[in-house]
Amino acid sequence: MSNQDNKSPAGSGSSILEAPNILEFPFSRSTGPVIGEFMTRLRAGEIVGAKTKSGKVIVPPTEYDPETGEDIEGLVPVASTGVITTWCWVASPTSKHPMDSPFGWALIKLDGADTAMLHCVKANSASELSVGKKVVARFAENRVGHIKDISYFELQGGN
Repeated sequence: MSNQDNKSPAGSGSSILEAPNILEFPFSRSTGPVIGEFMTRLRAGEIVGAKTKSGKVIVPPTEYDPETGEDIEGLVPVASTGVITTWCWVASPTSKHPMDSPFGWALIKLDGADTAMLHCVKANSASELSVGKKVVARFAENRVGHIKDISYFELQGGN
């Protein structure tokens, strides 16, 4: 770029001033009592949901009933098994996906829950997946209290 290209549009001869702009959000957020307990229980290899005053169980748990805004009654255990309620196939995973081979994203309604949670399902092909198919959670060997403590869901009975 020549000096001529770096002049102001008005032709005053002054150079254009530049300054770097770095946008950061230097803060951390706590998980709070409900999600914190959910993550702690995942680390222990357990899954819990939030029980609402109406008796519904929400997984992953929320602090408030999404229908009424009321506080939840508490956390209750749910099974690590469930059914696929909807799904899509990822034929060519990228480096940002949770698995490096083809897999399914699915909403999974765990046994004992009234809502479904999103997670990945390990399968050999899309033809193995269907709504209503039973799955089971496979936990990571080294758990740290993160949703990735569930490595994936697997078709019940294996692939």
